[in-house]
Amino acid sequence: MTDIEQGRYLYCLVYTPGVDPANPEWSTEGIEDEPVSVITAGDVGAVVHPCDSLYDTDDPQTIQGWLLSHQGVVDEAGEVFGTPIPFQFDTILTGGDESVREWLQSESERLEPELSALSGHWEYRVEITHHEDARAALSEADEELSTLQTKIDDAESGTAYLLEQQYEKELQKQLRQHRHQQAQSVDDRIAPHVSALESLGKRRSTGVGIETGQDDETEPIARFAVLATDEGAEALGEELDEIAAEPGVEVRFTGPWPPYTFAPEIDSGGGHGANS
Repeated sequence: MTDIEQGRYLYCLVYTPGVDPANPEWSTEGIEDEPVSVITAGDVGAVVHPCDSLYDTDDPQTIQGWLLSHQGVVDEAGEVFGTPIPFQFDTILTGGDESVREWLQSESERLEPELSALSGHWEYRVEITHHEDARAALSEADEELSTLQTKIDDAESGTAYLLEQQYEKELQKQLRQHRHQQAQSVDDRIAPHVSALESLGKRRSTGVGIETGQDDETEPIARFAVLATDEGAEALGEELDEIAAEPGVEVRFTGPWPPYTFAPEIDSGGGHGANS
């Protein structure tokens, strides 16, 4: 384990106009019950706790607990100060509180506008799955697939095998095109209600670096991260209700979360960990 002298574990940045630098009026407990505080410079605050090493273990349950604690602190900070800019897990700056304050001062010209622009916006996740049998529908509707199927039915076994391979290749191409068209349609419908939208593709994230995938049988046709105000999220929810009312369609809508997907890249100035 890497030893760190006067380390400060960084959870997130918060916008703190009007907050007394000597008394930010908020504290909580973070990873391993470490005392969390806010260090401010100008209108930017860093949510931190003291640490002397990176968080490193081979135990998945311990890592999961650390990740959840990290996210819990970021969520709490968002409730108190408004939309935060989160750091990735295990980002640590050396040099104590003064080093953090100096870094904030050096970066304030860039960070203050970023925090101000994100103010009042939160991240939401949208996942659309279509449960109707797209394979069967495409097989019936597509002339080329229908012709291939007829040839397969009439062919000898060797020829039929080759035709089946051709059929499957063409079907997979048609399925990809069909999913893309459906995803684009959803994109067009929800885009007017959000400030930013990003397709997540096959990527699924908890917001602090854990990603998982799904097999092709259950892969959604569309998965998005969006940035929205409370008003925008309400309008988005209404649009998603209409999409969910369509036959065979299932919608998952989660949030609000800190803007993990839309946070600007942060260089912690020579620190350790994920963002260094």
